Amino acid sequence: MFNSRHHSLSKRGGIWGLCILLLYTSPLSCFANFSQAKELIYKIKEGLPRGTFIGAIGIDLNLDFTVEPPFLFSLPKKKVSGQYVNLNNTTGELYTSATKIDRETFCPYNSGGHGCVLSLDIFVLPQQYFQLVKVKIFIEDVNDNRPKFPVDEIRISVPENTPINARYAVEQSAVDPDLGVHGVQTYWLVNDFGMFTLDVEENEGGELTPFLIVMEALDRETQAEYITDIIAEDGGTPPLLGAATLKIVITDVNDNCPQFTESQMNVTLHGNATKGAHLARLNAFDPDLGANAQISYAYSERVPRDTRSLFHLDRITGVIKLAGKIDTGTATFYKLTILANGPGCIPAVATVSINIIKVVTGPPAVIPRYIAPEKDGIVTIKESEPEFSPIAFFTVKNIDMNQKVDCHLEGSGPFRLLPYQRLKNEYLLETTEPLDYEKTQEYELIVVAKNSRELVIKTFLKVQVLDENDNAPVFHQSWVEISVEENNPPNTFLTQLQATDQDSKSRGEVIYLLGGDAPGIFVMDRVTGVLTVITSLDREEKETYRFIVRAVDQGTPRRESIATVVVSVQDRNDNSPRFINKDFTFFVPENFPGYGEIGVLSVTDADAGENGWVALSILNGSDIFIIDTGRGALRAKTSLDREQQGTYQLWVEAVDGGEPANSCVTMVTVLLMDVNDNPPIVLFPQSNQSYMLVLPNTLPGTSITEVYAVDKDTGMNAVIAYSIVKRKGGDQGSFAIDPETGNITLKRELSIRGLYSLLVKVSDHGQPEPLYSTVMVNFFVNETVSNESYIQSLLTREAGIEVEERPWYKGQMTEGPERYELFPCQPLLIALSVTCLGLFFSVVTLISYICCRSFKKQRKKRSEVEIPLKMKNEVVNRKLRQISNI
Repeated sequence: MFNSRHHSLSKRGGIWGLCILLLYTSPLSCFANFSQAKELIYKIKEGLPRGTFIGAIGIDLNLDFTVEPPFLFSLPKKKVSGQYVNLNNTTGELYTSATKIDRETFCPYNSGGHGCVLSLDIFVLPQQYFQLVKVKIFIEDVNDNRPKFPVDEIRISVPENTPINARYAVEQSAVDPDLGVHGVQTYWLVNDFGMFTLDVEENEGGELTPFLIVMEALDRETQAEYITDIIAEDGGTPPLLGAATLKIVITDVNDNCPQFTESQMNVTLHGNATKGAHLARLNAFDPDLGANAQISYAYSERVPRDTRSLFHLDRITGVIKLAGKIDTGTATFYKLTILANGPGCIPAVATVSINIIKVVTGPPAVIPRYIAPEKDGIVTIKESEPEFSPIAFFTVKNIDMNQKVDCHLEGSGPFRLLPYQRLKNEYLLETTEPLDYEKTQEYELIVVAKNSRELVIKTFLKVQVLDENDNAPVFHQSWVEISVEENNPPNTFLTQLQATDQDSKSRGEVIYLLGGDAPGIFVMDRVTGVLTVITSLDREEKETYRFIVRAVDQGTPRRESIATVVVSVQDRNDNSPRFINKDFTFFVPENFPGYGEIGVLSVTDADAGENGWVALSILNGSDIFIIDTGRGALRAKTSLDREQQGTYQLWVEAVDGGEPANSCVTMVTVLLMDVNDNPPIVLFPQSNQSYMLVLPNTLPGTSITEVYAVDKDTGMNAVIAYSIVKRKGGDQGSFAIDPETGNITLKRELSIRGLYSLLVKVSDHGQPEPLYSTVMVNFFVNETVSNESYIQSLLTREAGIEVEERPWYKGQMTEGPERYELFPCQPLLIALSVTCLGLFFSVVTLISYICCRSFKKQRKKRSEVEIPLKMKNEVVNRKLRQISNI
């Protein structure tokens, strides 16, 4: 994007000052600097979708959008430019319109690489802001066209005597409308037959021309043509391809000479043979084509002129006929030397020896009448004719009434000569079985007539079998198995199928077609039988393709045969192992036995064979855990304790057996479920020998102390219940414990001084059996502690307290026989207290003052000797509670 500014701020300020003076005389003069045309340049790629941002004209012109009235933008010529761009009239932003820009269509003559430009004129309005903005949008090329050859089939003629490394230009080169690297970059052959290669030359104009180079010696008589595909490839990413059929025709040169099929022939001729009698037919062949294969027959100069006149030689067909009357008195043997001449060749030589037999009386005459088509003594018959098809009648004449004539057939083949019904001297020549062109194309027969005087006449006959489309093409292999690795490049060559048809001409020409069950990703060349796959195969999507290929001839009616093609896609290690879950969580009870199966990690790999074999390993925690690499079973080497560690997080890696190997990792969380394997631990009181001083005047309902315990287990295994299971000393039922909190309260007045001992059972709610601990809670009921050694002796004696059989009950404040209401005389005491206070207020006040002073003294003395049950530590932070008289 380019932007230009022609005035500095200072100069523009001066202009605005001048405009104020001229405001009423020339309304437009103050905005004269806006009237100059400006140019903006943008670049976009062809084929962008609708609404793609191109540029903001107002911003690129540095316009102040705060002015009033606001700027407006206008596109005058909307017929052409509006097809490709949309202009926002208020912001000046340009966007692509619904019509995608195709550079090759928009700039059809821009193949030289010059810029393809869409030019726009945009007006900046209103009138006082008027500007003409020239906008040029350069359309950049993308690789959206594939190379294309001007014709579907390119023919190149190459003489068979072409020297190795000879070059032949492929004039019909491919054309790609795209520019630069997006144009044609190279050419290559699908199949070079080991005989050819391609070279690419670039001319001064940058055009590429492929050249066909001959790499091996050619022989038209071995193979007359080569058919393959020539591919043009551009330089895009990915590259686009164009294809055409390249037909390389090997033209004939005269490198072969005529050769006789028989160089020696013997013929017997009766002296009374008639003029025109067929004597022999010479046959020579030349493998070349056209004029190079033309053969003419001629007598050698050694043959006398009169002999040439007696025996006529057809120079085209090589047939020798009797041209005159034989004089048996002058000659009984003739030797004819025949030359077969070809262009630029030494003639081939054959010798025909004719033996003349003298006859006293004329030999029998055989007159043929042909039923099958005949020309120049050659009879044609279709191979589809049934057996016993008639070919010709033969009538024997020139015999005496009393003479017997023997007429028989000489020569090989399915033919017979029989007397026709009861007619004398009439013979019918017919077939004895159907003829087969593919086995024998022609037969040479001789009809021999011999009378009783041993006079013989021979009539030569050639039968040619006409080919019909009675053979279907035959595949060399009717079952073709092909293996190809997955992820192959497009247009990969798979195989070349070959089928032959014994019929001749077009009846034996074979084309190849895919069967209806063939997937569209496979392509068969109709002429060469080359099978390719046009896309990349994925074994995990489909491992085997099986379809039919047809070979069809060009006869009437058409005949065909089929072959089955099985394409097996070989695996490549292109898939990583996958766990069936993103991560795994296993719940295991603690104390689970070592090497027990915690859980199974299921993993799959879409590849096959070694590529699909998966091995598992633990990346962390292998000192505690092991994993069965085959089955995926996770195990711990030892029993696990939840109280030591409740959660383990492992990273498990799955690696396949490919080369290189692929892998994936998953997280495994092992959560240990609690087992009731820990009894409660009493943290307070800290010792069974500790005690607490309780004043005798402590009121019932007062909280004395609290038993505090913890359990390392969790859940119900850690829910603790407290109960008093034994009591010793003092009044029974004086104290009660809250089963949930362990809080010990006074239930009745303490009338007996001395040591009270409570055996407290601390039990959890674990299953199947709860675990418990016990602690001795000791209270010394007295005003003071005067003899601590005496108390310690009492504690020692009370260590053997017997256990009560009565269980504890949750939520119950008293046990067994001690179950009674707190303070049963409470209402009476309250009434008496109120009366006493009313009657003796002054006396009570005095007594209260005296008691308070006495209490302070007693508390000071007791703090020096009392051993507290509750102490501050890291687990429990509670204060010692002093029990005072109310």
